[in-house]
Amino acid sequence: MRDRRESFPSAAAVLLALAIPVLWDLSGLDMALAQHMGDAGGFPLREQWWLRHVFHDGARRLAWAFGCVLCLGVGWPFGPLRRLPFARRLQLAVSVLVATASVSLLKAGSHVSCPWDLAAFGGVARYQSHWLGWFSSDGGAGRCFPAGHASAGFAFVAGWFALRRDLPRLAGWWLAAALAAGLLLGLVQQLRGAHFMSHTLWTGWVCWTAGWAVDLAFTRARPALRPEPSR
Repeated sequence: MRDRRESFPSAAAVLLALAIPVLWDLSGLDMALAQHMGDAGGFPLREQWWLRHVFHDGARRLAWAFGCVLCLGVGWPFGPLRRLPFARRLQLAVSVLVATASVSLLKAGSHVSCPWDLAAFGGVARYQSHWLGWFSSDGGAGRCFPAGHASAGFAFVAGWFALRRDLPRLAGWWLAAALAAGLLLGLVQQLRGAHFMSHTLWTGWVCWTAGWAVDLAFTRARPALRPEPSR
């Protein structure tokens, strides 16, 4: 009963968090911010070594490695994971995977192109709202909304729901680190011309919502997820 009561404030938090990307969309600042980082000749930092090889390629590999560690920790817990019930360890791993997959699926169905593909920055695509990208092409390569790379950090936000009951202190640090990582990786791609800020903010909300949805599902299914006692 307690878990079910907790789902209501969690749902409210999802709706409140929605205000962040919505208000940014209404501000219309995507292009204005991108024009501070690039011009008709492109984005000078697109191939900058640290941004591309460390904060893009390296961060992506690190995120996948950490995700694999969480998956292994379901069956072979270590460190703080030993203090989590089996169902919560499973939820932690599944939450991260679902958040990542949700962003990837949304990207696959979007016709929105990256800033570096726009005519304003030396490409061929025309600028239009990312919401129109679900219905018509902007003339570019598409598949750039929401921000996939930012999900390498934001996907772990979903894990907060699995940690908050048993390890509240760790959950707080976990959430702060995941938010900081997602924003940092989103900014890296903004500097390179790969995404607008709206792409990053929507990714954060999608990952947060995925964590809440998985938490709701696990709360209802938790009794069936308890491993049978050894005989």
